[in-house]
Amino acid sequence: MRIGVGITLVTIGAIIAFAVRDTSDSLNLQALGIIIMLAGAAGIWLSYRLANPRNRDEATMLKPNVEKQYSVAPHDKVAETTIDVTPTHLREDHN
Repeated sequence: MRIGVGITLVTIGAIIAFAVRDTSDSLNLQALGIIIMLAGAAGIWLSYRLANPRNRDEATMLKPNVEKQYSVAPHDKVAETTIDVTPTHLREDHN
């Protein structure tokens, strides 16, 4: 449940509990509205808790095998030939 759904439930519950006047013996609209508002408040709280975990250090840490996968160790073998990075118009052998 997202926070928008929770706010909607609180609003609908408040309308049912406080704005609708009906004298029905089988259904208590005030109690129904309060139950809907509590469900919306619980949904808001739950969406907040899921979006903001308490222990952020564990959530941001990489597992050792994932960290090993992304490590950038130097290669053991170096290139055997040198690479000339001089621009072509500055090379001596350029005609």
